[in-house]
Amino acid sequence: MKKVERINTIMRYINNRAHFTITEIMREFNISRSTAIRDIREIEAMGMPLVAEVGRDGGYFVMNNSVLPTVRFTDNEVKALFIAFMATRNLQLPYLKSRQSLAEKLLGLISENQQDDLVLLNQILLFEGTNPNNPDLLELSDLPHPMLETLIELLLVDRYLLITIKEEKVIKSYPIYLLNLYRDKSLWLIEGFDLKEENKQVFPVDNLTSVTSYPVKKRLSKKKILEKLSMQEEVNNLVIELGPKAIAQFKKYHPLKVSISFTSPYQNTAILKTFINVNNYEEVTEIANWLLFLGGDLKVREMPEEILEGLQEKLFLYCP
Repeated sequence: MKKVERINTIMRYINNRAHFTITEIMREFNISRSTAIRDIREIEAMGMPLVAEVGRDGGYFVMNNSVLPTVRFTDNEVKALFIAFMATRNLQLPYLKSRQSLAEKLLGLISENQQDDLVLLNQILLFEGTNPNNPDLLELSDLPHPMLETLIELLLVDRYLLITIKEEKVIKSYPIYLLNLYRDKSLWLIEGFDLKEENKQVFPVDNLTSVTSYPVKKRLSKKKILEKLSMQEEVNNLVIELGPKAIAQFKKYHPLKVSISFTSPYQNTAILKTFINVNNYEEVTEIANWLLFLGGDLKVREMPEEILEGLQEKLFLYCP
């Protein structure tokens, strides 16, 4: 952490406490005693009225404890926060319950004129998932799976997890190293490295019944996990050149893990390279539909036969 950033963080830390000591600052910010004392002196020089208490249990406290300025939002910042709340309504996001208290605090911080603007925006703007008959900012009608927040709280501390999944009527446990937690097609998914099978797997959060930390003794190091993953990387079997119209369509929508590399300084040509699991019928169908969505501004360098057959079948259905 840079010095300026550290001092700003320390100011907020001590401003919210009735009392603090040098030892607490050292422990909280992992700095030496001399650095902590020097930072405290700089904070005092900036105008924060610190009062020192001598003695064995001595320390500091902030006079009046209200030195930092009140947070104020510009009109555009308020609108940005409000519209973000509206756009993410009913998307099964984690911590959705906390959005109500966030919204209430936001409304309490702004002026009456700003509140009037938000009421008008709430009446006019509609997003996917909005109920036009009840477009209320604080409506919470589609909470995510209850295990999602538990999973996030745990992975922030430890990414080596033992997850239990209900598959049809069978319950199975998997020791994993969590690679990504993502949302695709309205579903939350766990992408993890299976520590037992030593391969990458994807698990739906909706099927999750429990999650705990995995015992340290049975873990592979992160370095070994990455080495094994690099050895298992699939060879690209779909390679396509995109023109400007196809790039425009790509920007409107593309599968989560598909990316393009621009091949011209004006970003009007690009190349797409990815691996398609031809044994997964759903994936093949999805890619075939998406390629039709991209349009005719494409040049195929390499394509699996299964996708080509899917395209031909769909084009035959569209053009009998």
